[in-house]
Amino acid sequence: MAAAVGRVALRWPLAVGRARCLTASCRRMSSEPREELKVRNLDGEDSGIVVVGINRPKAKNSISRNLVHLMFDAMEDIKKNNKVRSVILCSLVPGIFCAGADLKERAKMAPSEVGPFVSRARALITELGNLTVPTIAAIDGAALGGGLEMALACDIRIASSSAKMGLVETKLAIIPGAGGTQRLPRAIGVSLAKELIFTGRVVDGKEAFRL
Repeated sequence: MAAAVGRVALRWPLAVGRARCLTASCRRMSSEPREELKVRNLDGEDSGIVVVGINRPKAKNSISRNLVHLMFDAMEDIKKNNKVRSVILCSLVPGIFCAGADLKERAKMAPSEVGPFVSRARALITELGNLTVPTIAAIDGAALGGGLEMALACDIRIASSSAKMGLVETKLAIIPGAGGTQRLPRAIGVSLAKELIFTGRVVDGKEAFRL
């Protein structure tokens, strides 16, 4: 066990360092077929790093039923692969990380469908947070609502200075429904988290780092 922990400790700085250069890597993935989720297992010196790229350009990477299904499948594959040592969550769409729930899709749901969908989306983000390998959110663009909740579920968030982040649900007369009210206070403190959640204020990467 001690030897295994030592190997992880030695490799971990490499995973963090590679995350700082992820924008170009993620964009290269987008030249392949335009699937809603693209999972890439890196090789060579990056072997063991899995890059999960969200790719819904027309919907600003919003969280749909299909995306939730695909991400659950990806999480299951990651859990079964004992060679995975780090997971990087990023976007393949320039200027957007994830705009939150797909409200256009939700508007078409029957009332009886909304609750189960929200519960499954919440379970997905919990599953992401429970992965037993380090997870990194590479935020290059807007991470709003459920998008920020996904990033908060990761162990580390690396963002561009121009990134936009916020739990904006109160502007829609709802509350963050996938753990944001719990994870944001743990990251920045209760008072600041309340202010951001109550007002729905959006901050850029520089302010998010300061907070």
